[in-house]
Amino acid sequence: MKSDPAAADDEQDLTSSKLDILLEDGPLIVLNKPAGLLTQGVPHAQISLESLVKQYLKEKHDKPGNVYLGVPHRLDRPVSGVVIFAKNSKAANRLAEQFRERSIRKTYLAVTESVPVPTEGTLTDWLLKDAVAAHVSVVPAGTEGSKLAVLDYEVIAVKGSRALVQIELQTGRMHQIRVQFASRGWPIVGDKQYGAQLSERAAQDYNPLTSPIGLHARRLILKHPVRYDEIRLEAPLPGYWSEYGFILPRGV
Repeated sequence: MKSDPAAADDEQDLTSSKLDILLEDGPLIVLNKPAGLLTQGVPHAQISLESLVKQYLKEKHDKPGNVYLGVPHRLDRPVSGVVIFAKNSKAANRLAEQFRERSIRKTYLAVTESVPVPTEGTLTDWLLKDAVAAHVSVVPAGTEGSKLAVLDYEVIAVKGSRALVQIELQTGRMHQIRVQFASRGWPIVGDKQYGAQLSERAAQDYNPLTSPIGLHARRLILKHPVRYDEIRLEAPLPGYWSEYGFILPRGV
């Protein structure tokens, strides 16, 4: 796969020194991923958060060879927020088990183009992934290859036609929040792939690979993979969220 020249230009100034590290504790390293950056790369593709963290660890510990980094979960490229990596395979396996067992509490914040009605509830759908097109669709229950997707949501603020929504993700499907909200007529702001309408200015600047959307992985609560005590990992909002005009209520 050849890398995209435009994406390479956008990412060329990314270095491990610019990582936003939220926590480094034993085998854990936790970061606030910027929107527009891949969580995990593939050979010969664009820069990824994974590759930058490996570079950081290699330089920090002066490692001559390859650096191991476990990737127990991922965020979509246009999404920002908390991402956990593991420095050894035992920790990676223990974290992956928590994600599989859905024992990790995953909280997101989203800005939607329209206000969800009702303003709180549970969304349950069956989603079908088209890996070639990197697209997900809501399909009837029982469709071959589909997977159950469940989330809880609550509108916590409204400004004009837009809403600030807090989401508790119960499952972890590809593009889950984006497609579940869009299928009900509440697309995430900036998410052109799932039907969001862009302003004239946003349309001129839009890059399908690097343009951010109004979706942020705010918080993860999980068990430490070694000590087993509960840890709370929280990522501050990106600066561009100020353009949405919302002020976070206390405790969100």
